[in-house]
Amino acid sequence: MTNSIADPGHGHSPAAWTAVIIMLLGFTLGTVFFCVEMPALVWASVVLIPVGAIVGWVLAKAGYGVKGPKYQPKGH
Repeated sequence: MTNSIADPGHGHSPAAWTAVIIMLLGFTLGTVFFCVEMPALVWASVVLIPVGAIVGWVLAKAGYGVKGPKYQPKGH
């Protein structure tokens, strides 16, 4: 059976990796700061999550996404 929807890729691009790393950093730091009871830094870490999504979107629009002209896929 063939899939009629075009394969969007799996996010193996500099834009996707950068976005995910920034968001993971936000989650990780937020968890650590929550455990050590530093609420101001928890909220500062929460801000990193949408920042990561925005950075990923900007990089994708700049051509570093899966279908961007600056992206060069690597063999697995």
